[in-house]
Amino acid sequence: MDDTDRRLIAALRHDARASHSDLAHRLGIARATVRSRIERLVARGEIVGFSVVTRSDVARDPVRALMMIGIEGRGTDRIARQLNGLSEVRALHSTNGRWDLIAELGASSLEDLDSVLSRIRRFDGIATSETSLLLSVKKASR
Repeated sequence: MDDTDRRLIAALRHDARASHSDLAHRLGIARATVRSRIERLVARGEIVGFSVVTRSDVARDPVRALMMIGIEGRGTDRIARQLNGLSEVRALHSTNGRWDLIAELGASSLEDLDSVLSRIRRFDGIATSETSLLLSVKKASR
């Protein structure tokens, strides 16, 4: 994959519905080049699909947060299972450094988020946590 392919993928991430003509104009290449490069990227498996983000996808979690969690002892697997059982946990990541786990949380209101944070903080073995609200999306991977 060369720089043009990377720029093309970046443009498609920004607007997957852009026409070949618009993409060609934006990238300064021929429309036929855009078409053939997209076909090649799909055939090679570099692009595995195109997706749509709907209003309901965005509205599902009007309040989103990242909760960094520090765990005492060896309870990480047990706490991860407990977190995975909560409907508000959208993703769970292990990490290195100060925090043992990072939970991506989604809720319909600040009150609902506060409630789930309180529940999580009461889990046996959680020593410390820090939560950051996600305010706006500057770049999405989907």
